[in-house]
Amino acid sequence: MTASLLSHSKILSLQEFLTKSAGQSLGTIVFTNGCFDLLHAGHVHLLRRARAYGDALIVGLNSDASVRRLKGRSRPIFSLVERAYVLSGLECVDRVLPFEEDTPLELIRAVHPHVLIKGGDWPKERIVGASDVESWGGSVFSLELLPGYSTTSTVRRIIQLADQS
Repeated sequence: MTASLLSHSKILSLQEFLTKSAGQSLGTIVFTNGCFDLLHAGHVHLLRRARAYGDALIVGLNSDASVRRLKGRSRPIFSLVERAYVLSGLECVDRVLPFEEDTPLELIRAVHPHVLIKGGDWPKERIVGASDVESWGGSVFSLELLPGYSTTSTVRRIIQLADQS
């Protein structure tokens, strides 16, 4: 995969996003974030549901270094370029904004979403940026996950299958 995949119009740096969106209304902005290392049905389910809360879904995407710090040296499985490209191919995703930090707090403060969404494994009081979003009148939701789907369980299934062959 080459960095040219990052030239997709939905994949923007924060600065590019702020410049391109200045003076235009995206309507109700919904924000979610994650590593999205192995995109699976659970991710797509969450992203589609998140998009239904507004007019534009912005996805904050952890950089490779950020994923390694959060998940360990063996992750990510797919590079930032690959993960961003796959996310940008989803109809429900309007923009993908990669970030280097361990949390998306700076991104949330800059994007200033109307709605902040995470999966149900994140209680509202642990959602990064929740108090900020609520302070400017926005809403925060922790959406129920699609049972049986996680990147870790998917990786385990792949390893089991590989061991059987």
